[in-house]
Amino acid sequence: MQKHENYRELIWVLAKTDFKLRYHGSFLGYLWAILKPLLMFTILNFVFSSLFNPKGGNGIPYYSLQLLVGIIMFNFFSEGTMAGMGSLLAKSQLVTKIYVPRWTIIIASTINSALIYLMNILVIIFFFALNRFLPHFPSLLLFVAFSVAIYVIVLAFALLTAPLYVKFRDLSMIWEVLTSILFYASPIVYSLQLMPANYQKIMLLNPMAFIIHFTKEGLINNHFADPWKTFIFIATVLLAFALGIFSYNKLAPTVAEEI
Repeated sequence: MQKHENYRELIWVLAKTDFKLRYHGSFLGYLWAILKPLLMFTILNFVFSSLFNPKGGNGIPYYSLQLLVGIIMFNFFSEGTMAGMGSLLAKSQLVTKIYVPRWTIIIASTINSALIYLMNILVIIFFFALNRFLPHFPSLLLFVAFSVAIYVIVLAFALLTAPLYVKFRDLSMIWEVLTSILFYASPIVYSLQLMPANYQKIMLLNPMAFIIHFTKEGLINNHFADPWKTFIFIATVLLAFALGIFSYNKLAPTVAEEI
């Protein structure tokens, strides 16, 4: 029990240290955690609002709110996966010089991304309040559940790729390209209903597309996925997490030798 308590403390210390170091020396400091998605939202909202939400037309209801939610959720995914992938290499001195369970370093990096996400949720709350729009309680529960699902996906990805990245440094470049593709393959700047029906089914195979689409549908339109679709989604996320743990157990023992 004491051992587990020590691990929890270690993870929290590592996560807080990463969070502080990330913005150390910058003029705006922690504000960058909020400003980065806000700046992206401002640009995309300016470019796409005239296409998908024309004034006086039958556009997407509360398009700005939907766009903001999509951007912040996807940023959590993209920044969390990148941080998790590079966590062991970034903490190479801990890996090679002191005995620290490797998984604590990986978890700490993903918690750091989760802390930034929690700060960004305050931005979402502010904009919903500004628009005087209050989602239904089940929709809020769905948002929390999908946020947890994103974290599980991030952690699964980190457990899989962090040991691999020590050996294959090109993974970060490849993943940057893939996340850019995934951003536009997810219904963030547009509504899924604008796509042909056959494309919608294919797109929803992407877990982030599923999360973002039904989060927006739940918060804005109080519409939820069919139970069987949700069941398959949860099973897929848990399978990915199991795969992450399995691959980590296979690859982690040789990490120190390959750094």
